[in-house]
Amino acid sequence: MDGAFPGLGTVVNVVAVLLGAGLGMLAGHRLPERVRGVVTDCLGLVTLLVAILSALDVTSPALVSAVGSGAPVLIVLGSLLIGGILGALLRIEDRLESLAGVVQRRVQRDDDVEGGEHGKDERERFIEGWLTASLLFCVGPLTILGSLSDGLGRGIDQLALKSALDFFAAIAFASTFGVGVLLSAVSVAVVQGSLTVLGLTLGAVVSEAQVAALTAVGGLLLVGIALRLLHIRQIPVGDLLPALVVAPVLVTLVGQLR
Repeated sequence: MDGAFPGLGTVVNVVAVLLGAGLGMLAGHRLPERVRGVVTDCLGLVTLLVAILSALDVTSPALVSAVGSGAPVLIVLGSLLIGGILGALLRIEDRLESLAGVVQRRVQRDDDVEGGEHGKDERERFIEGWLTASLLFCVGPLTILGSLSDGLGRGIDQLALKSALDFFAAIAFASTFGVGVLLSAVSVAVVQGSLTVLGLTLGAVVSEAQVAALTAVGGLLLVGIALRLLHIRQIPVGDLLPALVVAPVLVTLVGQLR
């Protein structure tokens, strides 16, 4: 399926997320708290499944060929350590929480987000929805390869498939987390739009090995999200986000040192 213009795949994806999140928000208000709790547990388990499948890209033949058989796991570890330290120093998690509070007050009524335990719970729910959906929608080979292919004029087939998957995921997440999932459409637009522009201006500059490393690191970030959804441990996933940038860089450095 050839796109009529570069970026069409991202537009379709953003619309799918908005529609799915809108439907989920309409359904969510009608669900009892117990049912929403079950939905959250199901989302946590499915997110864990997606995370494991993504993390398995650490065994990608392209990545092993580029950096050697013993390096992929070390690259993932190094990416998480370096990215996590940078994120903690920059206090990304805290800044995201502050930003989410500001955005939430803009999109919801003030009396719904005022101080107190209710306001804190609503803010945490908003952050959880936005961060979880953003990572799920923006990390993975379909996101990277699909956006680059769109920019290179190779069609939007991959993003069309991803849009269908994201539509149903957005319904499920928004039924529990509400408007935060709706705002994840902005994340999709920024990330996929940037990758499309990259493909349009620079060509195929991201190697398969770099995509595999980024996907594996993203998979572990999704594990962190799954643990949060399942109320096992509140891992500061926001502080680990720089690891997604570090991973492709380490692949390049290790590949050049071989």
